[in-house]
Amino acid sequence: MEADPAKPNLSATGWALLGMLSGSNELSGYDIKKWANWSLRFFYQSPAYSQIYSELKKMEDLGLVVSRVENDGGARTRRLYRITPAGLEAIAGWTSEAPYDPPTLKHSVLLRVTFGHLTQPARLRELLQEHVAYCDRMQREARIEAQAAEDQPVWAYAKIALRWAERYYASERELALDLIKDIDAAEAEFGKPFRDGSAGIPWPDREYWYEVERRLNEEPPD
Repeated sequence: MEADPAKPNLSATGWALLGMLSGSNELSGYDIKKWANWSLRFFYQSPAYSQIYSELKKMEDLGLVVSRVENDGGARTRRLYRITPAGLEAIAGWTSEAPYDPPTLKHSVLLRVTFGHLTQPARLRELLQEHVAYCDRMQREARIEAQAAEDQPVWAYAKIALRWAERYYASERELALDLIKDIDAAEAEFGKPFRDGSAGIPWPDREYWYEVERRLNEEPPD
């Protein structure tokens, strides 16, 4: 069975790039990377150049975009990409009809807190303070980007996504500050086995996790 050209099998990054091409302008890979750095990075990882060009090649093979080489009259050339009617139909279909896809949280800071028994509380606080500073910067930059979109009606939806990003990083900052306060309580609780004379690093054995699973399965649905 042939694949439906209106429903190509693109990666999430591929859909993001196709969406950025959905306007009337031609864009180079450099243009797309800049745009991703300006806006997508607040809520979706900005792809590397290699990934951008790989996805563009795939979409061109699928007939979703076309490209041409532009010469500036000198030694410099650049390849410009434009969405095709098939590509516009595909991205509109994906935006409207794709099923809900839960976001994947890969929070390296929280992962290191989870394994906090392997380091010192002071180091975790230092790490979280760095995260607070990062959130401050991202919140400020998202606000600037959203304000820059105010005068562009065609950026109305991008603007509200950026406003969401601004609120997200404000919330993330508060969560990090709360976590810093929680470290003292965690350290006091974690130290109990050592004060009681236990040897080694206490860590729940696998049977404990099976008990947690059993409790979850017994919980009535919401």
